[in-house]
Amino acid sequence: MRRNLKSLSTRCEAGLTLVELIVTVAILALVASAAVPVARFQVKREKERELRYDLWQMRDAIDHYKDAADRNLFITKVDSQGYPPDLQTLVDGVDIQSKKVRFLRRVPVDPMTGKNEWGMRSMQDDPTSDSFGGQSVFDVYSKSQDTALDGTKYKDW
Repeated sequence: MRRNLKSLSTRCEAGLTLVELIVTVAILALVASAAVPVARFQVKREKERELRYDLWQMRDAIDHYKDAADRNLFITKVDSQGYPPDLQTLVDGVDIQSKKVRFLRRVPVDPMTGKNEWGMRSMQDDPTSDSFGGQSVFDVYSKSQDTALDGTKYKDW
């Protein structure tokens, strides 16, 4: 008899009750719901970091192009003020002393829009304008209308 009771109690404790299962699922759902916003925050922060780096890289290439043009290492258009006509020129490069010099490896993809399109400004454009006059590239910015984690607009970076 004692043996039958012992085997019966062991058999009952082997599975989970419905209450234990509901509590476990509720705890997992709570943990998962807390993790989703953190993951979204991390993804957005990483895209912002990539955007800052891409903008820095393009602006640095524009500055190097301008420095070379100011030192008369190659011929530029008169109204360009020494700035490149477009971003592709930085990738294609210019001939300096019979050597091709490239200022940018490739035009990066805007991480906020997912497109290879950037807003550009020339020296002749209004600093707050969203339209490009087409004379030369003085500055670049993201075309995204979204707001960054710090509350600023990506297009103002």
